[in-house]
Amino acid sequence: MKYNFDEIVDRRGTNSMNVEGFRGYIFGTYPGIEFPYTDDEFIRMWVADMEFSTAPEIIEAIKERADRKIFGYTNLYDDRYYRAFSAWCRKLYGWDFPQEQLVFTLGVVAALYELVGDLVPEGKKVLTLTPAYSYFLHAAEHNQRELVSSPLKKDAQGHFTIDWEDLEQKAADPDVAVLIFCNPHNPTGRIWTWEELDRLSQLIQKNDLWVISDEIHCDVLRSDRRHTPLGKVMPDYQKLVTCMSASKAFNLAGMMMSNIIVRDEALRNLMHFHETCDMNPLSIAAVQAAYEKGYDWLMELRAYLDANFDYMERFFAQRIPAAVVTKAEATYLAWIDMNQVLPGVEDLPLFFAQKAGVLLEGGNSLFVGNAKGYIRLNLAMPRSMLAKGLEHIAAAIEGYQA
Repeated sequence: MKYNFDEIVDRRGTNSMNVEGFRGYIFGTYPGIEFPYTDDEFIRMWVADMEFSTAPEIIEAIKERADRKIFGYTNLYDDRYYRAFSAWCRKLYGWDFPQEQLVFTLGVVAALYELVGDLVPEGKKVLTLTPAYSYFLHAAEHNQRELVSSPLKKDAQGHFTIDWEDLEQKAADPDVAVLIFCNPHNPTGRIWTWEELDRLSQLIQKNDLWVISDEIHCDVLRSDRRHTPLGKVMPDYQKLVTCMSASKAFNLAGMMMSNIIVRDEALRNLMHFHETCDMNPLSIAAVQAAYEKGYDWLMELRAYLDANFDYMERFFAQRIPAAVVTKAEATYLAWIDMNQVLPGVEDLPLFFAQKAGVLLEGGNSLFVGNAKGYIRLNLAMPRSMLAKGLEHIAAAIEGYQA
């Protein structure tokens, strides 16, 4: 490989949420909790950012912009960024959109909070599929709106599919105004097929729903897979908002810049971020470089993650065979059913933090619903770190079962 994904980067002292912010996020219901491990001893397999160094082409672009020496009020006043992102979408997804539809926010979560407030009148509801990213729920709660959940179906092999009968029934509720749809799906790692997306599009149009398609993980796929934007399946539907970002694929979450593609002109004019949010000059340089120069790095990242998933699958088959493990088609996150492994453990993140020194996420408290007994493991790390984390997990389980 041209790029070194085995390098271990010291993130301590950088105000990293991954390193320094885990207590409030995972264990906020346990104020003042103490662990038999120091913070430096924890193996971090939780929040969805990566332990890999950012692509050198991106770092160089940030340095070049820093060398211009002034960081005053900044926005996009030419089409270079649009041309870079548009070319990326055509190359990877065979899909494009007009420049005027591109809106920027400080992140997809910020867009969710804004959009739910703009699109869901008082007394109306938000619909999503569960398990779900917790901020789908938080965005509804922030705007005092009810979240309605349609649980995904799962088979004995851990494969998740849409429960069409349940979803169609809930989407037909006249009080449901918006569907928040995760494509690819976090946490299950599903890449929805064209047939699934087409059936979903018919359901959306039949019920005249707004749809927010969260496609933040669209570039982090297994090497033999391809992402289909919902906008490609619904080329003319105006009540569609597509959320994309370089944050997951290129480890740029801290740059706070997301691409929100809003077809409806009235909604674009309504969005507060669109009108008031200046942009970070270093973020523009970083994200534009990702789309212009990051393709080779991303392809090597995918290959490395493929091997990490293979390693994880073999490890569980040998050491924790009662777990139900299905390789994610997308994301760098493994969604693992531990119900037959630790049936008596109610809080799996707490158990593994206390007994293994491993930080991970799981359960209904972090994934809204339909997640009891599941853990989510972040595999975006050097293989030596992954091997150590999995060994700690297995040892904790073996100690508990002894």
